[in-house]
Amino acid sequence: MKEIDWWWPVALADDALQGPVALKLFDQPVVLWRDAHGRPALLADQCPHRGARLSMGRLEGGALQCPYHGWRFDADGRCVAIPAQPGFTPPDSSRVQRLPLREAHGLLWADVGGAVHTPPELSGVAARRLIYGPFDTATSAPRAVENFLDTSHFAFVHEGWLGDLQHPEVPPYEVTHTADGRPVIERYLAWQPRASATAAGGDWVEYRYEVLNPYAALLTKRSQAGGPQDSYTIWACPTTAESCRLWFAQYTTDEQTPDQVLLDFQVTIFSQDQPVLESQRPKRLPLSGGEAMGAADRLSAAYRRYLKHCGITHGVC
Repeated sequence: MKEIDWWWPVALADDALQGPVALKLFDQPVVLWRDAHGRPALLADQCPHRGARLSMGRLEGGALQCPYHGWRFDADGRCVAIPAQPGFTPPDSSRVQRLPLREAHGLLWADVGGAVHTPPELSGVAARRLIYGPFDTATSAPRAVENFLDTSHFAFVHEGWLGDLQHPEVPPYEVTHTADGRPVIERYLAWQPRASATAAGGDWVEYRYEVLNPYAALLTKRSQAGGPQDSYTIWACPTTAESCRLWFAQYTTDEQTPDQVLLDFQVTIFSQDQPVLESQRPKRLPLSGGEAMGAADRLSAAYRRYLKHCGITHGVC
């Protein structure tokens, strides 16, 4: 599958991880933990001895100990001890599959099999960053990203916040593409009664959308009346073909508003999106027809074509 070409977010980079944490990535159980030096490790969640879930175990002497027979593994997946055979040096065949990790944008990213592309680069965003999540969501990652890119649901899903039923219209906009084929809207205007946590009233807001990779996107917006500029990313981790774990990051020039106020606003916005997202059928994003399209859906259509071009097969139909 072409999904192995990318790195995928799995956790916040500063998670303390007091013990092993069970996760899923592309339907595969994995376990995330930190060794005695604080180094994060992501291993297949299956002991090579008798197949028990390593995430049910505990940390012992800086190693991950299996709950069944106590076999211990280091951060590279190497078996370092078998309690039933003291002094025995386990062979390399006792190793657990390790997924490489790297840090970017405040998250830990995993390579599921020889990634070609690095995590997306960001430029021109504000220095102040807040990360919201994770949000475990019962829909496919492509569905969640398409919702983030959708230009015409504000008046109905976010009425009184990002949208107004008196202004449901979507002004004409043009979709362009980066040199590597990622869809972009350079300028899109939307009427919003409360465009941000600190907005005092309604105003026209200028948006810029950019798809960063198959399961990530960036939008930047600023009120025409001035005020702070905000950029938001969605980072989607495909846990299964029909579920995902999401993080949203905000980059803002607002240096005054407390973190909790900004957090409450973004959590409210996603709490409006989530039930609608989870109601969609099919949960996988259709790439070969089956859903009606209108002129306001140009970016959605471009995103679906981009996924097909990338050879994405997970979370789509």
